[in-house]
Amino acid sequence: MAGVPAVYPTLVFADAKAAIKLLTEAFGFTQVAVYEGDDGSVVHAELAYGNGMVMLGSKGRGGAFDKAMTDAGPSGVYVVVEDVDAHHRRAAEHGVEILMEPTDQEYGSRDYMARDGEGNIWSFGTYAPQV
Repeated sequence: MAGVPAVYPTLVFADAKAAIKLLTEAFGFTQVAVYEGDDGSVVHAELAYGNGMVMLGSKGRGGAFDKAMTDAGPSGVYVVVEDVDAHHRRAAEHGVEILMEPTDQEYGSRDYMARDGEGNIWSFGTYAPQV
């Protein structure tokens, strides 16, 4: 499994289609797969960024994961990006709520933080943990 990520953040959204639009257009993720139910809801989606990926779907579809996430609050996801300032500009141009402007951290990273339309916190920076 060398080179294949072992951790995939998985989120559910009341409006998964809006989340996919935000993640692809404002944050630069690439849509890998989107599977919709007969009712048009997102059963499962996979969005890639670099060698990582997030999986997401629509809330209220049933199933064990959806039920487990019923009372869950917002989640936080950290994504490594090469050019924090350019990434921030793109997100801001798409109207994303910026919680922290690009900031040099004392541990050597440059990061910014944003909130998606459903309250999840997305941090983007240059710090890449080593396994």
